[in-house]
Amino acid sequence: MTDRSDLELVQLFQNGDESAFNHLVLRYQEKVYWVARRFMADHDNADDVTQEVFIKAYGSLNEFRRESSVYTWLYRITVNIALNSLRRQKIREAFRIDELFDAPDTESVAPDEAAEKQEERSLIENAIARLPEKQKSVFVLRYYEELPYEDIAKILKTSVGGLKANYFHAVKKIQEYVRRAHETY
Repeated sequence: MTDRSDLELVQLFQNGDESAFNHLVLRYQEKVYWVARRFMADHDNADDVTQEVFIKAYGSLNEFRRESSVYTWLYRITVNIALNSLRRQKIREAFRIDELFDAPDTESVAPDEAAEKQEERSLIENAIARLPEKQKSVFVLRYYEELPYEDIAKILKTSVGGLKANYFHAVKKIQEYVRRAHETY
């Protein structure tokens, strides 16, 4: 059954084959987790969001209208649940996006260079954390997930033009934050 398309699995599920949903979970759980992880401050919260995404998807799959791909639909659910979770936890001020960057290979990088890279990562994480919610969402999905604007527009239910403007402003704000931080050193 793993060689079936997403839409075939959805159809099987809608026709009563619940094992088809398990195949969708296996296919997308890692991707959903990493999207959630980029929004959430730690593994446990991202794991909770991932679980909530698939619970919601299970309950809504019978109404799936095929207006977007299953992948885009799950991304939309993931982003919405992650943002709602952040609101509920009231941790927006302490929001950190971990593991957006690969950790430096400590064997091949000098200690001072590794510390410098870590400092730069922290600056960028802080800059992203300060972005308005919409800009943060667009930035994470576009820059780190490398999604096309059209998919992001479906996920966030907004126009491509508005997304491009939000992404542009997010990049400018991050650059300005990092520039100002370097001026104070």
